[in-house]
Amino acid sequence: MNENKSNSILKAKNLSIGYKTRKKEIVVSHNINFDLQQGQLIGLVGANGIGKSTLLRTLIKVQPNLSGSIFLNNRDLKETSTIELAKQLSIVLTESLASKNLSVYELVALGRHPYTNWIGNLSTEDTQKVDEAIGLVNISDLKEKKCFELSDGQLQKVMIARALAQDTDIIVLDEPTTHLDMYHKAYILKLLQRLTKETGKTILFSSHEIDLAIQLCDTMLVMTTKNIVCDEPCNLIEDGVFNSLFPKDMIAFDTKTGSFKISQ
Repeated sequence: MNENKSNSILKAKNLSIGYKTRKKEIVVSHNINFDLQQGQLIGLVGANGIGKSTLLRTLIKVQPNLSGSIFLNNRDLKETSTIELAKQLSIVLTESLASKNLSVYELVALGRHPYTNWIGNLSTEDTQKVDEAIGLVNISDLKEKKCFELSDGQLQKVMIARALAQDTDIIVLDEPTTHLDMYHKAYILKLLQRLTKETGKTILFSSHEIDLAIQLCDTMLVMTTKNIVCDEPCNLIEDGVFNSLFPKDMIAFDTKTGSFKISQ
């Protein structure tokens, strides 16, 4: 994959992720190296329990890395303050909302928190960013509704709009298609693909929908038991990377169709 350092958004260098206890250090994955570029849709995939959420939590500075470095806009993440981070990176997690009594507009407006005064008053620019985000995700008809009135698919779009309103260079989503049916899984990922093209933002998401990610992503991060590979989907297929994700006695990857099939 060609690297252009001027367009580098998020980079990992010799990164090791995992957990520290009083007695020992538990390494989930090590020697992680990648350089994610501006304006791309990037899918993080791998088997259950491989460490995708651990990697995402480390990249968004929720969980400390064991060793190595993470660079956001070519600056070491350790040197980036909380408020600076919130203006460069926004997140959409799978946790349920603390309060679903908020209206859709109010929830999207929370994305402007890094920019508002201590009272939280919205400026003209803040209101414009909120309206733009609602328009980009096509939820104008929902903005007066309470969040508890929404379906899972509608609520996921609102959460994406909140991240857009935050107006960051990169948006990170942890399993954005959880609890959705096949149609809405495809809808959400197609929406993310469109947003990268229309906004120029980098969008990184983790997913079990590997087949869809192969079709829609510009770049993929594939976590295996041995390493993490970052490349374009076509190159990953050619290199046989997907063949090693699951035991071959049950699931096999078909390089011709670019999808997984049950082994006969």
